Amino acid sequence: MFNFFKKLTSNKEKIWSFSGGIHPPEMKIQSSQVPLVTLPLADELIIPIQQHVGSAGDIIVKTNDYVLKGQALTKGCDRRIPVHATTSGTITDIAPHITAHPSGLKELCIRLQPDSKDQWCERKPLPNYLQYSAKVLLSHIEQAGIAGLGGAGFPTATKLKNSNKLINTLIINAAECEPYITADDRLMQEHADEIIKGILILIHILKPKEVLIGIEDNKPAAIAALKEALLGQQAMIKLRVIPTKYPSGGAKQLTKILTGKEIPSGVHSSFMGILMQNIGTVFAIKRAIIDGEPLIERVVTLTGDAIQKPGNYWVRLGTPINFLLQQVGLVPQSEQMVIMGGPLMGFTLSDLTTPIVKISNCILAPTIAEIGEPNIEEACIRCGLCTQACPANVLPQQLYWFSRGQEHEKAEQYNLSDCIECGACAYVCPSNIPLVQYYRQEKAEIKAITQEKQRTSDAKQRFEAKKRRLEREKILRQQRHNQAAVKPEATDKAAINAALMRINAQKNQSDNSRTEPLNNQAAIEARQARKAQLRAIQAARQSAESQSTVATETTNEPQPADPRKAAVAAAIARVKAKKAAESQSVVATETTSEPQPVDPRKAAVAAAIARAKAKRDAQSKTS
Repeated sequence: MFNFFKKLTSNKEKIWSFSGGIHPPEMKIQSSQVPLVTLPLADELIIPIQQHVGSAGDIIVKTNDYVLKGQALTKGCDRRIPVHATTSGTITDIAPHITAHPSGLKELCIRLQPDSKDQWCERKPLPNYLQYSAKVLLSHIEQAGIAGLGGAGFPTATKLKNSNKLINTLIINAAECEPYITADDRLMQEHADEIIKGILILIHILKPKEVLIGIEDNKPAAIAALKEALLGQQAMIKLRVIPTKYPSGGAKQLTKILTGKEIPSGVHSSFMGILMQNIGTVFAIKRAIIDGEPLIERVVTLTGDAIQKPGNYWVRLGTPINFLLQQVGLVPQSEQMVIMGGPLMGFTLSDLTTPIVKISNCILAPTIAEIGEPNIEEACIRCGLCTQACPANVLPQQLYWFSRGQEHEKAEQYNLSDCIECGACAYVCPSNIPLVQYYRQEKAEIKAITQEKQRTSDAKQRFEAKKRRLEREKILRQQRHNQAAVKPEATDKAAINAALMRINAQKNQSDNSRTEPLNNQAAIEARQARKAQLRAIQAARQSAESQSTVATETTNEPQPADPRKAAVAAAIARVKAKKAAESQSVVATETTSEPQPVDPRKAAVAAAIARAKAKRDAQSKTS
């Protein structure tokens, strides 16, 4: 039984290894032996509004505003964490400027001119953090603008919120495996007590079953300081000293070393009950909770043979790099190279006015003799050394060909996203191929394609959502219309039928009333016809009289006209005309329900015919 317990205990303290890895020269002694120094403030600070993974916060200050040290300059939530004024002073400009990124592109920055007072804003520390819930502490960490200081830059509060509720193992990454960098080493040597306090805060938030600190064996002073600070806490927090091997500081690699568990591709370690935080991040959490200070400064390693005073320095965020190099005595050489980060994972700066940001842990200024002449890239000889050195178990050679050929789908199928860009493959490549640069470019192109697809998908979803909304509104309008059209009941139907009968009766009366005006109109037209006939008879009489006068005057032997005969003839003509008019009037009023109007021209013709007959009769009688 005793042997079984002893074996179990030894298994808990066992250290595993990971495949691949390299052993480059460490180059750490020149900066790790010098105490931390606080550098003076620069004449101007350039503070990028985005210094973490995710979207930038909303700017809440404007030009000419006076701000205090620690005052928030942007407003954020969740993955949009704020940035803060690193000293008191005046905002002089808000404009794009080159930031710490391999692309060398400009991003929006806030320029701050210090007033030399370095006056703090109101701070809200929570020294008795055990009295507060995890939600309150996470909000405090979020508003302090803390992101992963190990280089990833992921918002710390979001990482803690999104982690699995059952965290079995909390790993504190103190490996700091890349050559030249000693920022965490020096921080542990001088602030081990505060680091342990930060770990205790995380224990209160996450309540893990165990806490493991992983540190490489090339940091004896830091190991001794942590052991002293852990006195009385060994039951909960375990210090694990691991062999020096690059890149043992990788998240998956350190998890394998300390727990023996492999993190599958595409799976976050929190789903396996494991969460990791960097030493610098833990120290920033302690300052945010217990001291109430947001993340406005960090330790930066300034090293390289071109620097006269290499070491680790407290640097305010937003400090231009050229100012730092002046403070540490840079002796520039021809074609001087300045690298942000380590020699394997860092990138060359194109502009020395680039400011220090939250993920800036090292500024390296090597000499030509130190780093060597630039090597010419040659063709791949398919030696396979890159595959042997890769700690992520991917195929660097295949990813290289896919990246060069822009075969994005194949690069994704071969797990390009699992590449941690450690640079081990490029370090061992005999053809001097900058493999990491190809991988970074391919990742950027895949990200751009993915974002474009996402924008297209979002636009399609918005269109479909609008279409569905319009259809719903149409259906709702139809329903409202149907509800407004009330169906009548039996009593209502009887009332409606009665109303329809009344309407039909009124319509029949109106039709009958229309015929009366038509008959009246026929009578009026008949009277007008009779008047026309009377006028025609009078005209015929006058014409007959005039003809009789002419006849009596033109003859050589005038014949006396018989007035009685003329009168009789005229009376007969009048009677005939009267009978014709009456017959036409009777026909117009009786033959049709729609009376036929008398044509005035016909009446005039009939009158003319009557006059002609009367004239002829009168002439025959006089002869």
